[in-house]
Amino acid sequence: MYGCQQVLLHPDSELEAILEFICKTANSLTNCGIYFARQMYFKAKTIVGKFDLESEYKTNKHFKALHSQAAQQVLRSVSESFESFKKLKSAFNRGEIADKPRPAKYRKSGGFALVSYPKQALKLINNQIRIPLGKQVKCWFGLDCFFVPMPSNLMRDGGGKHSSRHSLKFADIKELRILPRNRCFYVEFVYKTNVIEVDVDPNNALGIDPGISNWLTCTSSVGTSFIVDGRHIKSLNRWYNKQVSTLKENKPQGFWSNRLAAITEKRNRQMRDAINKAARLVVNHCIEHRIGTIVFGWNQGQRQEIKLGKNNQSFVQIPTARLKERISQFCQQYGIRFVEIEEANTSAASFLDNDTLPKHGEKPTNWRASGKRVKRGLYRTANNWYVNCDAQAAANIIRKVSRTLGLDLSRLCRGALTRPQRIRLWSAKLKREVARL
Repeated sequence: MYGCQQVLLHPDSELEAILEFICKTANSLTNCGIYFARQMYFKAKTIVGKFDLESEYKTNKHFKALHSQAAQQVLRSVSESFESFKKLKSAFNRGEIADKPRPAKYRKSGGFALVSYPKQALKLINNQIRIPLGKQVKCWFGLDCFFVPMPSNLMRDGGGKHSSRHSLKFADIKELRILPRNRCFYVEFVYKTNVIEVDVDPNNALGIDPGISNWLTCTSSVGTSFIVDGRHIKSLNRWYNKQVSTLKENKPQGFWSNRLAAITEKRNRQMRDAINKAARLVVNHCIEHRIGTIVFGWNQGQRQEIKLGKNNQSFVQIPTARLKERISQFCQQYGIRFVEIEEANTSAASFLDNDTLPKHGEKPTNWRASGKRVKRGLYRTANNWYVNCDAQAAANIIRKVSRTLGLDLSRLCRGALTRPQRIRLWSAKLKREVARL
C-alpha cells in the first residue's frame, strides 16, 4: 500500500520553463502512444502490450527529450489505460456494467501531462532532489538535469502497534511525480505505508449515509452517532460557480484565464482538505470506539441520474465519491473492514419498527413503511417516536448487511437516532483535534 504527499512549487523563470517543457513533451508523447494504440485496436483489433509502445517510439524525439524511465512510464500509462478498456469492454459484454466503455481519446494539443520518475532516477544533493533530463535536451540546451527542493515539513504515518507520525525522508520515496494543475506545478512524493495495528472489533459496525447538507451521517452499532456538516462545502461550491459564471459572461466557448485557474485551484484545495478532514474524523471515531467495520451506503450512477432541480449542481459537485475512496484507503491502512452497499429504501423504512429493506428495483407493489418523514430531517415511527431521518437511514444501512456479516445491533437504540452530534469541518475544536493527532 502506498501513500502520497503533494508540495506546491514556486519555481523561478528557468525552472518553470523546464517544467513546462517536460510536461508538454509528456503530453505529446502520450498522444503518440494513444495514436498507435488506437490504430492497433481499430485496424488489427488488438490491444498494445506493455512494451510495444516503447519499442515503437524509442527513437521518437519526444521520447528522447525525457529521461528514459520517465518516457517509459508515460507510454506504460497509455498501455494500462487500453488494458483497462479491454477489461471494461468484456464486463460490458457480460452485462456487468451499464455504460459502454470507449478507448482513450487524444489529449489537448499543447497541454501539460503528469511526468513520473522512479526512485532509481533520483539523487539527493545538498537537500535538493536531482531530476535527470533526456539526452536530446542536453544536445539542444546543454542541460542534463534540474533540481527541486526536498521539503522538511512533510509527515507520514508510521507502522507499529500505535499510530505515529514521522518526517518523510528521501529514503522513503518510491516515486516522484511532476503534477501540472491549473497553471501551477506540484511535486508529488509517493512512499510505501505499513498497516497500523489498532484495537478494533469487526463485530462493531459504523453505517454511513452520504448526503448534501449532512455530508456524512454516521450511526454505529455501539450506540454512537454524528453528522459531518456539508453546508460549508455547499457554500464554497456555490460561491465558486457564481465567480466562474461572472468571469465567463460574454466570453467565447472554452475561455480560460489566470483568474479562473486561481479560483479553481483554490476551490480544489478546499475540497481536498475537506475530504481528508472528514475521512480522518470517521476513522478516528472507529478507532476510539473499537469499531472494526464501516458500511458505506452508495448507489452506482446516482450522480448521473439524479434530478434535484436547483440543487442538482450542488449535489453533483460535492466530491462524495472521492471521500468514499479516501475512507476506504484509511480502512486499508488501519485494518478496518470496508463494505459498500446499495442504500435503496433505507431512508423510507423505519429502523425501530424493523421494516423490511428491499433492494433497488425489487420493492414489492404492496410495500409500505411503518413510519414517515414529517418534515425536513425528522422521521416519525409507528410508535410516534421522532428520530433523525439520516441517522436512522445510516442504521438501516448497517441492518442491510447485519445478517451477512453477523453483526449485533442490540446496542443501537432510539437514543443514537434522536440527536446525533453535528461536526463542522473548519471549526476551532476540530483544528485542535487534528493538531493533536
